[in-house]
Amino acid sequence: MALVQSVLKKDDDIEDESEFSPFYGIEKSAVLQEARVFNDRELDARRCAQVITKLLYLINQGETFTKNEATDVFFATTKLFQSKDIGLRRMVYLMIKEISPSNDEVIIVTSSLMKDMNSKTDLYRANAIRVLCRITDGGLLGQIERYLKQAVVDKNPVVSSAALVSGIHLLQSNPEIVKRWSNEVQEAVQSKAPLVQFHGLALLHQIRQNDRLALNKLVSGFTRGSVRFPLAQCLLIRYTSQVISESGPNNMSGNRPFYDFLESCLRHKTDMVIFEAARAITELSGVTSQELAPAITVLQLFLSSSKPVLRFAAVRTLNKVAQTHPLAVTSCNIDMESLISDQNRSIATLAITTLLKTGNESSVDRLMKQITNFMSDIADEFKIVVVEAIRSLCLKFPQKYRSLMNFLSNILREEGGFDYKKAIVDSILILIREIPDAKESGLSHLCEFIEDCEFTYLSTQILHLLGNEGPKTAEPRKYIRYVYNRVILENATVRASAVSVLAKFGVLIQSLKPQILVLLRRCLYDHDDEVRDRATLYLSLLTDEPETVQEDAQAFLFQSLDVPLENLETSLQSFEPSERPFDLSAVPKDVKPQHQVEKKAPTRSEKKAANLKAAADDGASKLFEDYEKLLNSIPQFAGFGKLFKSSAPVELTEAETEYAVNVIKHVYSGHIVFQFNCTNTISEQLLENVTVVSECIEGEDFTHVATKPLASMPCGVPGQAFVAFEKPEGSCSLGKFSNTLRFLVKEVDPSTGDADEDGYEDEYQLEDLEVASADYILKTRISNFKNAWESLDSDLERVDEYSLGVREDLADAVQAVTTILGMQTCEGTDIVPSNARSHIWLLAGKFIGDILVLVRLSVGIDSQKQVAMKLAVRSEDPAVSDIIHEIINS
Repeated sequence: MALVQSVLKKDDDIEDESEFSPFYGIEKSAVLQEARVFNDRELDARRCAQVITKLLYLINQGETFTKNEATDVFFATTKLFQSKDIGLRRMVYLMIKEISPSNDEVIIVTSSLMKDMNSKTDLYRANAIRVLCRITDGGLLGQIERYLKQAVVDKNPVVSSAALVSGIHLLQSNPEIVKRWSNEVQEAVQSKAPLVQFHGLALLHQIRQNDRLALNKLVSGFTRGSVRFPLAQCLLIRYTSQVISESGPNNMSGNRPFYDFLESCLRHKTDMVIFEAARAITELSGVTSQELAPAITVLQLFLSSSKPVLRFAAVRTLNKVAQTHPLAVTSCNIDMESLISDQNRSIATLAITTLLKTGNESSVDRLMKQITNFMSDIADEFKIVVVEAIRSLCLKFPQKYRSLMNFLSNILREEGGFDYKKAIVDSILILIREIPDAKESGLSHLCEFIEDCEFTYLSTQILHLLGNEGPKTAEPRKYIRYVYNRVILENATVRASAVSVLAKFGVLIQSLKPQILVLLRRCLYDHDDEVRDRATLYLSLLTDEPETVQEDAQAFLFQSLDVPLENLETSLQSFEPSERPFDLSAVPKDVKPQHQVEKKAPTRSEKKAANLKAAADDGASKLFEDYEKLLNSIPQFAGFGKLFKSSAPVELTEAETEYAVNVIKHVYSGHIVFQFNCTNTISEQLLENVTVVSECIEGEDFTHVATKPLASMPCGVPGQAFVAFEKPEGSCSLGKFSNTLRFLVKEVDPSTGDADEDGYEDEYQLEDLEVASADYILKTRISNFKNAWESLDSDLERVDEYSLGVREDLADAVQAVTTILGMQTCEGTDIVPSNARSHIWLLAGKFIGDILVLVRLSVGIDSQKQVAMKLAVRSEDPAVSDIIHEIINS
């Protein structure tokens, strides 16, 4: 950047360099063409640096490079290592780090970087370490680990700091390597270079952060005075604060551990350390007034500092303290009042809002006078903060509502944006609701505001309030003028809202009803159809005399619509005019939750996937209906009740055997029916009286109740045989069944196709069949898992942790659990990112008896591919949640 600017200064055509950007109008294609200078035999270091600067600018602006473009730039950049120019070499390091070459390309530049890492030039060594640690994988890091360890304790602080910072980044991807540097890092913390000590302490904390005892030991050791420099001292204060928050007070003395260290830091000679210690004390959980006192004293001194940054930091911290301990901050009120006139508006705003939180009732009027002069000098975002603070003050001292309400009404009439005006209106609305005495004055102020309001949203909001609260006031007549003015002067949206407000006054106040009818009839000639329709409707309601009609009118105007607008619109569109009126109670009240997502045209593959998914859902639904019809048509099964679930076919024979048999398990609340689909593949045989003998060999809950044989099974013609078992009603009974196919075999003449009259009995052993827990859980699609999860009682949640042993990856582990449970994955959580170390999987289903059950699987995998799982279950029945855990345990 500096090189480019130096060139620009020599250009006589540029009159104003401050308004000229050296990167204005550059294009990727042109810069890539310029990058060819990297291949010149005689390198121009200055020009190469300029091109690299442009490339870095494009990358940081979000410009993407194709793989070929990135590869070409990378290889061209590596040729610049032959240059001895130090400035260019630094640019080369930056470029390689930003391009992030692939694993195949890294090897090209590794030798050059390793050579620089052992160079006599410290600048080369530091930058080479940073780049190598950024672009290399764990395999190469093992080879250079020895050099990195040496660099951590190098005499040159630049090299040592570079190695420590690289270690902080490497700890995320290769923690086992960095953890072996503990001794060297411990030595680096004792360095006399400020940045080395700072980075060393940061890395040492990162290494030990998951070991609570080691972290306590680290803080205990360094709080004795071995950390000398301000940056490291600030870092140590933060770590100490973390340990204090996790430890709690000492059980014997009641004092916090390490609190004395924080208090001693308040007497440090550096402002940065003093403030960090004061802030840490104020943010301690459950901090007492006694513990706060020394920190408040220090912050009070900062309020009168000549440095704006110290004043801002102090008043900002005191502002936060005032939210929980306002009395502790009152001693600083005099100093903060002097900050109201501070040139820095941020400081002034924080001072005012803090004073509003800590002030007493007697100081309210004085504060209002000071704030009035101040409001015109600050931006809207600061004004909003002040308005919210005034609202809180008014709720704290309701007797002062008159002066505070007058202040809000005055600033409401001043210039300002929508957010600012909305904050004022919302504050007045809250005060009207919380302070009954403020209603009359609040409504009057709002009526004056809508006379000159340019925001439609605020006008309709205020009109709605007038319609609800105006008729209840002592003089409702005075509000009619303000409302009707909106019908004459405003846009269609506000006019329609005003018509509804007039109707509310007419319904509730009979003495005003004639005048309201006159005004509504004038609205019949409005040029907007919404206004005319509302006026016609309300005239019809108000002119009908029966008392029941008036009650209906009040309910219509003041009660909320208890049906979704989409459902009402659909019902009205499908309504056919007849003598029978439209029945509002017939409109369905349930609406399916929908995600508000950005609509974009689906790709061809997305369309195909959506079509396949829809076809699969429709096919599964139709197949279930066919199964239900088939079973209901069989007298033995007709009395079993409603079918809960039908499983996918399970093969009981191997492929290409004489007889092909698969089974479908039909689950009822108190029964289970096995449908054996049988196919004869021998053309010379006809099978008759085909039955399947099923015996429960594991499990005691099943009792055989019915068998339906297959009368005849010619070659190639599939047929069904059925076996039914009874089980306890609504239970999740598990069992294992042996199955034998028995039949009468008749030989078939191949030439005529006729079967012999006589035959012989035979049987064929089938595979065993299991009834598993997944057979009692029906997959259920949930459009909004979060809402469904939160709708179930959290007290019924059952949580436990499990070890799944060694798995290939997370997808394999979770797929195994999902198969066992037989539940539906939700919200696309079945897609596990490649190389993911953790994942959350959401499952939904219905347990037998139509009991909704939701599952959150949190899984993680370590470097040895050991998988741990946390399973959280919520259900409408806690027993079902326990069953889910029992399934996993078994």
